Amino acid sequence: MARLKVGVLISGRGSNLEALIEAAVDPAYPAEIILVISNRPEAPGLARASRAGIAHRTISAADRHVFASEADRALRQSGVELVALAGFMRILDTAFVEAWRDRLVNIHPSLLPAFPGLRPQRQALSAGVRFSGCTVHFVRPAVDTGPIIAQAVVPVHAGDDEASLSERILAAEHRLYPMAVRLYAEGRVSITGDTVAIAGAAAPEIAVFNPSQMLASAGG
Repeated sequence: MARLKVGVLISGRGSNLEALIEAAVDPAYPAEIILVISNRPEAPGLARASRAGIAHRTISAADRHVFASEADRALRQSGVELVALAGFMRILDTAFVEAWRDRLVNIHPSLLPAFPGLRPQRQALSAGVRFSGCTVHFVRPAVDTGPIIAQAVVPVHAGDDEASLSERILAAEHRLYPMAVRLYAEGRVSITGDTVAIAGAAAPEIAVFNPSQMLASAGG
């Protein structure tokens, strides 16, 4: 069976790109990364693509319409079927988003719709939440919106700062993104309105408490 062809857009170090590349090393994984595009020529993620033998290029056009046109052409010429944003720090042209509608996904380090935009970990800490996490979602023209495919939850620890919470969330991202791409590649993802259904999937039945239920009980 043919593997889903994935193109990845990056702006920086590409750690989520690396997670996807590592997942695709397994021949049983139903997707492969065939093209990496960066809007920044200095992005370390390009070196990750090079080491993996994946075609890669830089499109550094300042005009986002020009960028979108060149990126769209490159993705289509490569036969890309799904576009994954992985630390891509640029607002995409609306026409590009609509052209790739339901074939364009992103990962964001918060439990959307909470804390969209920049510095979501800082937003979470400022709000005093007990849990944060990450979200894989289909992209829509409005930033950090779109039907949610999958989420992972991480606790906020006492004494967390932005760096420590970011690190914990990033570890979850590296597991969640390959899983979400797998679900899409297996044809298990369907969209009705703004809601995603995953064929054969079930939600966990446990509840997690922070502070822990055991601690709360011990306190009386």
